[in-house]
Amino acid sequence: QVQLVESGGGLVQPGGSLRLSCAASGSILSISDMRWYRQAPGKERELVAAVTSGGSTNYANSVKGRFTISRDSAKNTVYLQLNSLKPEDTAVYYCNAAIRRTTVPNNIANYWGKGTLVTVSS
Repeated sequence: QVQLVESGGGLVQPGGSLRLSCAASGSILSISDMRWYRQAPGKERELVAAVTSGGSTNYANSVKGRFTISRDSAKNTVYLQLNSLKPEDTAVYYCNAAIRRTTVPNNIANYWGKGTLVTVSS
């Protein structure tokens, strides 16, 4: 079994910052891409940022220059630093990872966390 658990969400004022974390655990052989998605009320889930196993990153245009994704491969953890937050950043943020399990070494599957709520409001 593999689990992804997010943390770090909360209520923050516009212009504030938060740091989200997502730790993967279980029968993990390796992790390739790790991503953060978000879903605002009434909207579709969208990709926010992604980081490869080699450290290459990409971002949605709406968060470029404000959000930073990083990972600690030794800890199977991905982070998302959220700066200069805006009310439109309010959403549930989900972690996603492409994981090769020890029990199924020839297959890579996508796993999701349950999400952490970020609310930006004064």
